[in-house]
Amino acid sequence: LPMERIAIFHAGPIVKDVEDGWEMVSIGPTTSMRMERYEKEFLAKTGVKLVIGKGGMGVKTTEGCKESMAVHAVFPGGCGVVAAEQVEKIEGKEWPEFGMPEAFWILKVKEFGPLIISIDTEGNNLFEENKVVFHQRKEIALKETAQSIVSMIAKS
Repeated sequence: LPMERIAIFHAGPIVKDVEDGWEMVSIGPTTSMRMERYEKEFLAKTGVKLVIGKGGMGVKTTEGCKESMAVHAVFPGGCGVVAAEQVEKIEGKEWPEFGMPEAFWILKVKEFGPLIISIDTEGNNLFEENKVVFHQRKEIALKETAQSIVSMIAKS
């Protein structure tokens, strides 16, 4: 396979054997973060430009995306049937000894999505940036709540 021309989808498929091959029943995203340790090196060695999964990824993957001009995209959880409907053909299966959900399925898809770019080629990481904003908001909310409680106690 020319790896630089494919997308990698961290997913757990349910596949049905049919007379002329396989049929995708459902293919939902699985947590990308469990690949964090390997993703930077994987991108560098393979040339893959699109990684799809569930949830965010960390600093190493962010660096890897920037260095390799790749992106990480999030496919919404709970949409496995939607994804299965976008699979035009299952072209192959590698490493069947790992079992159905862990085997490497080679899929031809059309208009695959919806996708949200979570890490771009410039090193912007939506999940990490949102963590900063959420923590700032949390601190403000905690201070306001504490002040409100102190005020209520003082009035009683």
